[in-house]
Amino acid sequence: MQNAQEATRDSASDKRVRVVIVQDHPLLASAIAKIIDGEADLTVRGIARSGGAAAPLAARERANVALLDFRLPDVTGPEAATMILTAVPDAAIVFHSAAESETDLLDAIDAGATAYLTRSAAADEIVEAVRRVARGDVLIPVGLFVKALKRQHRVSDQAAEHQKQLAQFTPRELEILRMMPDALDSAAMAQRLGIAPHTVEWHVKHVIEKLQVHSKLQAVIEAARRGLVDL
Repeated sequence: MQNAQEATRDSASDKRVRVVIVQDHPLLASAIAKIIDGEADLTVRGIARSGGAAAPLAARERANVALLDFRLPDVTGPEAATMILTAVPDAAIVFHSAAESETDLLDAIDAGATAYLTRSAAADEIVEAVRRVARGDVLIPVGLFVKALKRQHRVSDQAAEHQKQLAQFTPRELEILRMMPDALDSAAMAQRLGIAPHTVEWHVKHVIEKLQVHSKLQAVIEAARRGLVDL
């Protein structure tokens, strides 16, 4: 029987890439493990059925690569990836997902993914991805990544436009604009803000002018359309 020192020496001399699989579907996990274990330079060191079990397994086996499902029973794939990388910072993360949405891809990248495979990936593609990320390559589908970046840019553009809209108003004008959907009169607004009614009326006039409308009602509608107030 091997003693602990011999086992450690044997483990250190094993140059195969150590892989852990995080997948709650037993048949799929077993099939993937069999494929990877069939390669002379790769070895599957364990299967975790949940995200919570993934990090301890990866740490115990000193995993080089973690192959994760995106949908897990307890946490999301990206959350599991974050836990794995906290435990094993040098591990490479490969997502194996049925989803191909830009949101999922961005979440995977944010979580530290180095490869993103769809469920349609063939066995040799999975093996090659594991092998390559272990060498330090990054494998993200270019088309999907470009779509994700475009969506991210659209969101950024919308945020920038929103900030531009807000910037045209003074802080006091914004306070008054956000009260206008409540249909308060000038006296009530003035009392709430601690200013004179005629000052409120002066600000309302400027808000209407800046929104390029002709009444308080139109101002509320236009402000809601621009996302400046909630109705």
